[in-house]
Amino acid sequence: SSHTWFWNVIQNDFKTGNIDLEGCMRLLEKMQIPFDEDHLKHIFRKAVDKHSGNVISMDDFRAIYRALVHRPEYEELFKAYSTDGIILSDTQLIKFLVKEQFQIEANETTALEIIMKYEPIDDVRKKRQMSFEGFIRYMRSDECSIFKSQHRTIYQDMNQPLCDYFISSSHNTYLIADQLMGPSHLWGYTSALLKGCRCLEIDCWDGTNNEPIVYHGHTLTSKIPFRSVIHVIDKYAFMSSAYPLVLSLENHCSPKQQEVMADCLKSILGDKLLSSPIGGEVDMTRLPSPEALKFKVLIKNKKAGTLEESVLRMNYDNHGETEELSDSDFLSEDEDTNDTLPLQRSRTPTKRRGDRRSSPPPKKKSKVRKIKIALALSDLVVYTKSQKFVSFEYSLMNQQCYENNSIGESQARKLVRHSAKEFISHTTRFITRIYPKGTRMSSSNYNPQEFWNVGCQMVALNFQTPGTQMELQDGKFLDNGGCGYVLKPEFLRDRNTTFTPQNVGGYSKPMSLSIRLISGHQLPPSSLSKTNKADPKVQIEIFGVPEDQARKKSSVVKSNALSPKWNETFSFNIQVPELAMIRFCVEDEVSLVNNEFLGQFTLPVMSLNSGYRNIPLLSKEGIKLESASLFAHVWYY
Repeated sequence: SSHTWFWNVIQNDFKTGNIDLEGCMRLLEKMQIPFDEDHLKHIFRKAVDKHSGNVISMDDFRAIYRALVHRPEYEELFKAYSTDGIILSDTQLIKFLVKEQFQIEANETTALEIIMKYEPIDDVRKKRQMSFEGFIRYMRSDECSIFKSQHRTIYQDMNQPLCDYFISSSHNTYLIADQLMGPSHLWGYTSALLKGCRCLEIDCWDGTNNEPIVYHGHTLTSKIPFRSVIHVIDKYAFMSSAYPLVLSLENHCSPKQQEVMADCLKSILGDKLLSSPIGGEVDMTRLPSPEALKFKVLIKNKKAGTLEESVLRMNYDNHGETEELSDSDFLSEDEDTNDTLPLQRSRTPTKRRGDRRSSPPPKKKSKVRKIKIALALSDLVVYTKSQKFVSFEYSLMNQQCYENNSIGESQARKLVRHSAKEFISHTTRFITRIYPKGTRMSSSNYNPQEFWNVGCQMVALNFQTPGTQMELQDGKFLDNGGCGYVLKPEFLRDRNTTFTPQNVGGYSKPMSLSIRLISGHQLPPSSLSKTNKADPKVQIEIFGVPEDQARKKSSVVKSNALSPKWNETFSFNIQVPELAMIRFCVEDEVSLVNNEFLGQFTLPVMSLNSGYRNIPLLSKEGIKLESASLFAHVWYY
C-alpha cells in the first residue's frame, strides 16, 4: 500500500513527463519534506548522471525521496518492533513508546493519537496501524525532540514573588552592532521582545526640541527618539509573553525632559503602564508575582522618597516638581559611570570604587553631585527602584524588597568568588541585575551561568552578539514556554539556604546522564566544500556549578554532512541538574587547529527527553536550520 500511496501523491507532478530540480524541490515541499538545497542538488545530480540530461523520472524521484527520508537508523528501530517489517500495530507502537521512549504511561489512546497525527497512508491509518512512512514522520516530529514538550508550555508556578525567577534580560538593547560605532536601531527592541526578553535597557539623553533621545552616550552610535522606542515597545511588549516587562532606564536627562519621558510612557502605554501598587496596597514584605503583573510594563529607575509617599501623591499633578537626590546614594550604579567608562577616562575614582570589597565608599563632601529627578517620572517607579549597591550587609539592614541593585560583571565576579553565601542570601530577597563591563567595546558577552548559579535574576546580555553566552541565554529561556521567566530552584529561593556553587553539600541531586550520539542528518556543508561535504564532529558540553562543567568530543566523520554516523556514547555525572545546561555543537574540522561552526542546540538538563531523540540545530544567529538535526539516544537516572 505504501507504493500505491507514493505514486498517488506524486503522479500529478509527472503527468507532463519528467521533472527538473525545480520541480523536484516543489514536490518535496508539497510533501512537507525538509531538505537542504546543497544536499538535494547533490542527490539529484547523482540520479541524473545515471542517464545524462537534467530531468528525472518517477523512479528516480522515488530513489531521491528514499535517500533523503528513509534513514537506516529509523528503519532499524521500526523493524525491531514490526513483525513483518512493513506495519506496526497499535500494540507494537505502545511497546516501542514504553520501552524505547520511556513513556511509561503510553496506552491505546496515546498510540492512536500518534497514528492519527502522523500516518499519511489512509488505509493503514483506518486500520489503526502505522507504516514506516508514519513512523518516520513521528520520529522527525517535535514529540521526539530532545526538548521535553511539556516545557514548551508554561508549566511552572507563576505566583511566587518576582525575585524568585530568572528573568530574560538584555543590555544596551538599542544597539544592533558594537558599542562605539554601531547603529542604534528600533529593531534591537523588536527582536529582543520577540525572543521573549522581559527586561530591556533604554539609555536616555536630552535631545533637541525637548524630545529625549536614546543612544550610547559619548559615542558615535546613532540616535533614536525615546518616543519611537516606547511605540515599538507598546506594539511588541506582550507578543511573545504575557508576563511583566521591565524597562530599565539609564537616565541622563534633565528634569524637564524626564517629564516628557513620563508623559510618553503614560500616553503611549496607557493601561499597560504600572504606575501604582497593585490593588492600591503597598506590601512591604514581598514583591508581587509575574502572574499578578501580567500585561504590565514596569519602570526601573531612580526614585525619590518611598513608595508610600508616591502613593499619597497619586491623585495630584506633580508636573514641574523635582526632588534632589544626593550622588552618594547613587553613583556607580551602571547608569552613571561604569557603562560609559571607556570614554571618560578622566573619572578614575570609579575604577577604584568598584574594587573595594564591600565597605561603603567614603563620602567625600566635595564630590557629591546633586541629581535632580522629576517627580512625574519618579512616581512611575513602583516595584523596581534602582538602588546603589553598597554591600550585602548594608542591603540586609536597609534595603526594601522593591529596591533593586545593578552590579557590574567584574565586581559581581569578585563577590561570587569571595562571598557566594551572602550573594545568594541577597538574591533570595532582592532583584539583582548584572551588566557587562563598559570596556567590552565590541559588545562581547560574559558567561551568564556563573551569575545564575548564585540566583541573580537579571543577567543582562548583549542580545545583538552571537556566541556561546547568548546560546546559553536562549537555551535557558526556552524553558517554561519561552515566557522569559524561569522559576529558580528551591535552594536559590529559600532565605535560609546554605547552598553555594562551590559547595553544593546536601543540595546535590546527582544525575547520571548517558548520551549515545547516533548520527547527523543534512548538516550544513562546510563553507569550503564545493558540493555538500563537511568533516563533522560534535562537542557536548555541560555548564553549571563548577564541578559540573564538562566537555566531551566525538570523533570526526570524514567528508559526510548528509548522513554522518558516530554511534558513540558519552556519560556525565551531574551534581546539580537544576542549574545545569547542555550544549550540542557541531563543527567542521577544517584542520587540526581550526574548526568551522555548523550548528548548535542548548537546553536545560532538566528539559532533556529520554529515549531516541532528534536534536534540532540552530545557526550562529540562533535561527533554526530547518532540515539539519542530530539523532541520539538519551538515558538518565
